[in-house]
Amino acid sequence: MLNLLRKDFIALRSSLWTIGLYLIVFSLAFIPKSEMSMYFVGIYTAFGSVILATMIDIKNHNHNFLLTLPVSRKNVVQAKYVSAILYTLFGVFASFGIHWLVDLNFPELNKPSYTYMDIMVSIGMVLVLVSIYMPLFYALSKKGAGIINAIFMVALILLAQPFAVLMTMVSEKGLDGQLIAMISIGIIFIFGASYILTTRLFARKDL
Repeated sequence: MLNLLRKDFIALRSSLWTIGLYLIVFSLAFIPKSEMSMYFVGIYTAFGSVILATMIDIKNHNHNFLLTLPVSRKNVVQAKYVSAILYTLFGVFASFGIHWLVDLNFPELNKPSYTYMDIMVSIGMVLVLVSIYMPLFYALSKKGAGIINAIFMVALILLAQPFAVLMTMVSEKGLDGQLIAMISIGIIFIFGASYILTTRLFARKDL
């Protein structure tokens, strides 16, 4: 598992500047204009990193190479899901850090005070996106990866404003602890179900 994770990050090393670019571009696009910028910057950066990692796998034919080694397909999928969690944590916490610095240095922007709940919401949103994306990626792989990525990015752009409205309504009404717990369990269930489905799809795939 650790070696597979190392493989992912070594493969991604030459493209780390792209993730930094995501942070800069999304920060410049959303921070001055949106109260929900902490969500947008974190979610877009994290999910963009996941897409970047999967596209590198396709470009370098990594799956074909890995299956020549004493590594099971299940382990390959496990490593990809774990790395997706790491990209998620990086994107969300990097966004939180950037917004903390912006609030310190540019108080005139009047950014809201973000809490741990905002961090958890961002992480949950990315995990749901990953749960939908991974089975599609492993089912279609290089034949449809470009189309899948384009659809997801367009959907994220189109859903940005409705999401902002929804989050504003939720923040005004608040959420009780029981509902938060139920949503968290639901996200974990969806992520786990996605992993099981992806493992089965990849096990049947002819590479």
